[in-house]
Amino acid sequence: MTTKLLICDDSNMARKQVARSLPDDWDVDISFANNGVEGIKAIKEGKGDVLLLDLNMPEMDGYQVLETILKEDLPTLTIVISGDIQPEAHERVTALGALDFIQKPVNKEKLTEVLLSYGVFTKPTSDTESTADKHLSAAPAAAEQLEKVVNTEKPVNTTKVIEPLHVAPVPVSHEQPPEEVEITMSSDMRDCYQEIANVAMGRAGDLLARILNVFVQLPIPNVNFIEVSELRMALKDIESTESTSGICQGFISAGISGEALLILNDSSFKDVASLMNYHYEEDKSTELELLMDLANVLIGSCLKGVSEQLDIQFSQGHPEVLGQHRNISDLIANNAKKWKKTLAIEISYSIENYPIKCDLLLLFTEKSMQTLNNKLAYLIE
Repeated sequence: MTTKLLICDDSNMARKQVARSLPDDWDVDISFANNGVEGIKAIKEGKGDVLLLDLNMPEMDGYQVLETILKEDLPTLTIVISGDIQPEAHERVTALGALDFIQKPVNKEKLTEVLLSYGVFTKPTSDTESTADKHLSAAPAAAEQLEKVVNTEKPVNTTKVIEPLHVAPVPVSHEQPPEEVEITMSSDMRDCYQEIANVAMGRAGDLLARILNVFVQLPIPNVNFIEVSELRMALKDIESTESTSGICQGFISAGISGEALLILNDSSFKDVASLMNYHYEEDKSTELELLMDLANVLIGSCLKGVSEQLDIQFSQGHPEVLGQHRNISDLIANNAKKWKKTLAIEISYSIENYPIKCDLLLLFTEKSMQTLNNKLAYLIE
């Protein structure tokens, strides 16, 4: 009997990864939802006997979906697949009725194991193999169906984006130098960067939650490829009337370089100190020590999360103080002079039940985009 399967995730890349990770011999009819609102609607339409659910989504997140399913007693079996791997997140979704929790990026063996353990999927026996042979492999079919259902935009030709530079012979004086390849970011690429950042953010949030013994509220990462001069405008959402303090740390890999900026609202120092068991004294040296420790946790773990997904290794420079008790525009002023364009990934962390606001910025140079685009091309093929 065909199983009605619903994959609910705001990332096109993540939906593809989940679809390709389904058991090859599972007889399923797959539907897709971009957010929780669409997901609930699809379940009510009978498209979700089994629901594979992300947590971090716009409009209605995964927690709200689970609450609605529970409240309205909707007929679906839910397995959460998320980059938010905090122990508290696992406990909360289980309490809301989810069968199990799988971390992103999804692993095919792990997904199959979970599906088997709850009887959601059963391996075909010799009596049913002939029937199963009549069906296409679930993973390729899922990926193909996803392209038809989800990809409503006109396909974007990214050949120029990911094509490597061809270095011409050294020109003689009368020849013109070779033209540089223009670097752009398509909507598909933006989606990929956002999903990579989402998983890396979850790794960092999990480490912070374990260290502070709190629940870290994770946002949807904000990804922009912009003129560095526009960076201040892009950060207007995190600009506030109160002063901030910041740390900057450079990082480099083969063909990739950039800087990570950690910015903490000054009003957060006292609470952070309490959670980290510091004897807090309101002076710059104590606050700097706190800021350095926080930067070490968030920057290091976030970069590690990116490197693991893209199979690269980052070397990190020594952290430098951007400034203390200053506004955000002043903190990033020096960085605005270094590059022309930047891939800016903004992540705003907050702590449940505490007025703590901390922003992490990953700024990649324009030249890094070519290498990054090549890496991501393999993930969206």
